[in-house]
Amino acid sequence: MTGIPKITGKKVISTLRKAGFEVIRIKGSHHFLRHQDGRCTVVAVHGGETIGRGLMRKILNDCEMTDEEFMQFL
Repeated sequence: MTGIPKITGKKVISTLRKAGFEVIRIKGSHHFLRHQDGRCTVVAVHGGETIGRGLMRKILNDCEMTDEEFMQFL
C-alpha cells in the first residue's frame, strides 16, 4: 500500500473528476461529487489546507477506490 501525499481539496476534486466523478452541488465549502454508477462523496475545500489522512481514507472508502487506483489519476 503506497501512501497518498498530502493534497488540497481542490486537487482531490480534480483527481476524482479524472476518475469519472462530477460535482453535483456545492454547499459552502463542501463539494458533493457523484459517479454515474452511484458512488458519491463529499470533499471540503478550505483555501490551501490539505486533507487529513483520516478524511482522505473516508473519501476513498466512499468512492470505493484503493490508494493505488487514486494514485493512477493523480
